[in-house]
Amino acid sequence: MSGKRLINIAHRGASSYAPENTLSSFDLALDMGIKDIELDVHFTKDHHIVVIHDDTVNRTTNGICYVSEMTLDQLKKLDAGSWFGKDFADQRISTLTEILDKYCGQLNFHIEIKARNVPGLASETCDMVKKYGIENDVVITSFWKEWVEETKSYSPEIKTGWLVPLGPGSQWNDRLVDEAIEAEFNQLCPRAELITPTLVNKIKNRGLEVRCHGVFDEDLMIKAVECGVDGMTINFPDKLRDYLSENGYLID
Repeated sequence: MSGKRLINIAHRGASSYAPENTLSSFDLALDMGIKDIELDVHFTKDHHIVVIHDDTVNRTTNGICYVSEMTLDQLKKLDAGSWFGKDFADQRISTLTEILDKYCGQLNFHIEIKARNVPGLASETCDMVKKYGIENDVVITSFWKEWVEETKSYSPEIKTGWLVPLGPGSQWNDRLVDEAIEAEFNQLCPRAELITPTLVNKIKNRGLEVRCHGVFDEDLMIKAVECGVDGMTINFPDKLRDYLSENGYLID
C-alpha cells in the first residue's frame, strides 16, 4: 500500500470532539492537519445559505423550529454548542459565506445539499463556489439525486458525489452505479457497512471515485481502507490520519 492516498474528510468537522458544523469543529480538524471538511447546507427563511445538518434547529441548538422558517438574524441568536458541552456555548450557526471567508485556501469543501424541497439551493451553492473561485476545491454531494443532477447540469466543472443508498437499512443495488454513470457524476458514495472489495472495484472500474459515508467506528474505518475506497467522511479524522500514516499512505 506504500505511496497510496486516501481523502480523509472531517465529517461536519472533527465532530467527535466538537459540536458538528461549527467553527470549533472545523478549526479542530484544521489543527489536526486535515485538509478536507464535509458540511451541510440549508436555506433560511430570508434565503441565506447556512451550515447545519438537520431540517430543524432542535437537535443542535437551544431553539425549536425549522431552519427554513427562521431568518438569519434569528438563527444567529441560537447557542449551537452547549448541547455538546458547556465549553462550546459561544458557538453559532455559520453562513456558507462565513465558512468560505475563513477557510478558503486552507481547506477543501465537501458540501452536502440537505432537505428535499429546496429547489435552487444546489445552484446557488455553485454560484457561491464560483464567486470564490474554488471550483477545484469543492465537491457537491446529496442523498437526493435531483440536487446532484442540478449541480452537474448547472456547473459541470464542479465535482459531484451521490450518497447512496438512501437511509439506514436500505440495501445496495448495482443499478445505482449505472444511474451515476448515466448522470455523469464523479463519485458514488456508499454506506461503509455495505462496501466490499468487489463492490469498490466494480464502481472504480466504471470510472467513478468511491467515497464512503457512515463510518461510525474504527472497525468500519479499517474495513473501508482495506476495501480500497478513495476517501471517506469520518467524525474522528485524527484516528484515520494516524492509521493511514502507520500503513504507508501519503499524508498531505
